[in-house]
Amino acid sequence: LAGIDANKLKQLRNKNLRDCFLHFEQDPYRMQFTARIHGIEFINDAISRTPNATWYSLETVDKAVIWIANGDNNETDFTSLIPLALRKIRMLICVGTDNHRLHDVFSGIIPTIIDAGSIKEAVSKALYSDIENGVVLFSPACENGKSINQQGEEFKREVYDL
Repeated sequence: LAGIDANKLKQLRNKNLRDCFLHFEQDPYRMQFTARIHGIEFINDAISRTPNATWYSLETVDKAVIWIANGDNNETDFTSLIPLALRKIRMLICVGTDNHRLHDVFSGIIPTIIDAGSIKEAVSKALYSDIENGVVLFSPACENGKSINQQGEEFKREVYDL
């Protein structure tokens, strides 16, 4: 069921099944379209705080990806994301002050890896990248001490301020 659009479930013909899904709420910050600027889509996936959750998000995107990820958690194993990174990610923007783990895992796999000290800086760098008609996916892939709401709202605010 994870891959089925919640709105489609609410339109089922079977009344009993439809009633079950009418109260289904989508998670905030789960693949939330934020804006399209100069042909680039900005997607807020702040709720994805594990590599598995980020894997799902990357799998659903069908365009070239600029991935904004948290870099300040050096215990996270990002290796499960390597196959998708090879196929989809054109740029990785590491947010944080200690991003060496992301660099170590994705060097030679993702063509461009850069650091950003904040989400504001990451969003700005993503907009001015040379990737056309792509998707900027904010999907942290690990914890960094900030809440999902805090990071999700910060990403939206910075995109809206562009």
